[in-house]
Amino acid sequence: MDIKAKLSKLVLFMFAILAVTSCEKTIFDDEGDCSLHYHVKFRYDMNMKYADAFSNTVSHVTVYVYDADTKALLLKQTETGEVLAREGYSMELQGLKPGTYDIVAWCGDGVADGHFDVHNTTVASSKLEEISCTMDREEGGKVTKDVGQLYHGKQRVVLSETYGTHYVTLNLTKNTNTVRVVLQHLSGLDVNPDDFIFEIKDENGYMAYDNTILDDEVLTYSPWSVTAGSAGINSDIYNKPVTRTQTSVSVALAEFTVGRLVTENNPVLSIYNVRENEKVLSIPLKDYALLVKGHYNRAMSDQEYLDRQDEYNLTFFLDEHGQWATSRIIINSWHLVFQNTDF
Repeated sequence: MDIKAKLSKLVLFMFAILAVTSCEKTIFDDEGDCSLHYHVKFRYDMNMKYADAFSNTVSHVTVYVYDADTKALLLKQTETGEVLAREGYSMELQGLKPGTYDIVAWCGDGVADGHFDVHNTTVASSKLEEISCTMDREEGGKVTKDVGQLYHGKQRVVLSETYGTHYVTLNLTKNTNTVRVVLQHLSGLDVNPDDFIFEIKDENGYMAYDNTILDDEVLTYSPWSVTAGSAGINSDIYNKPVTRTQTSVSVALAEFTVGRLVTENNPVLSIYNVRENEKVLSIPLKDYALLVKGHYNRAMSDQEYLDRQDEYNLTFFLDEHGQWATSRIIINSWHLVFQNTDF
């Protein structure tokens, strides 16, 4: 071996020694150059705008970190409040070693306010398949309150053993929906909200670690707000001239917060007329929500559309007998006219 080759090996060896010494000194001095840091970033772009809305919408996060092999819960960590809205926010995972892990997150003010309960989360004794989340309800499966917002995320990650700070991103899906139901008379007559009972029935209040819906009792959602409203009109309405005395329209508005809509379930929206003691309408909510999926979303699966579209505004028109005029409905500003319809 010539002198030049020996010198090259010696230089490489010296650099290696220097690197090890530097790392040992850095770790000892807690300067961070060769330490390990693992951070989770959260992303909520499963919405119709495809834009990350995490910092503007999520005010509470709790993550659960499981060993990928043993499925044991190793770490539970929570952060809440204004820190989540800071640009570039991430949660540092404390005490983890390099390896492969499954991360589950339940987030949102619905968790913080106790409207959702996350079960089986005892560190060192709970397993991945055991964690679940249930919506709070009254006796008989009645949900009468605004349950707030719930988000879920799950991902397997590999945490590198290379010194430095490492980031993983957890994508979230929103598990709650806002449903607004408007009742309006075709004739323009006033609608008294006290004359009607609104409800939505579904079996979507019990969620597994992977966000699938588990068997549960039927939940009966009641609106957390029912109000009357009116709006002025100054043009033709329903293809009829507006009379001089018809200067506004009156509506009844019911607002719900319901759990995640999934394709395998069949949620039903019903409205009852209290004075007449009869059902005004009963429709399959999921099917009606998908009616306005539209041309530009045709490549999207039905489940993805239901997950992205978290707000549904439905307007129903009543005839002179207080019954639903089944030929006409507005869903999220889409004006649908049905022909020869029999619901």
